[in-house]
Amino acid sequence: MWNVIVWNDPVNLMSYVVWVFRKLFGYDETRATKLMLDVHHRGRAVVASAPRERAELEVTRLHHHGLWATLERG
Repeated sequence: MWNVIVWNDPVNLMSYVVWVFRKLFGYDETRATKLMLDVHHRGRAVVASAPRERAELEVTRLHHHGLWATLERG
């Protein structure tokens, strides 16, 4: 399994990051907000885990929404 990591950036609004997590991953408001706060306070958060091809797709989708995301072996 591979982890999809979202990194903090100085560009995107916190509300936008929550919206992206809800849209792309189907997370509820509480889960999306917790992940966004992890990104904001800790600098990064694991937002999904999947086989490599699926994780790469999720990273691409996050990039298309303007977020900085990478893969990490889980």
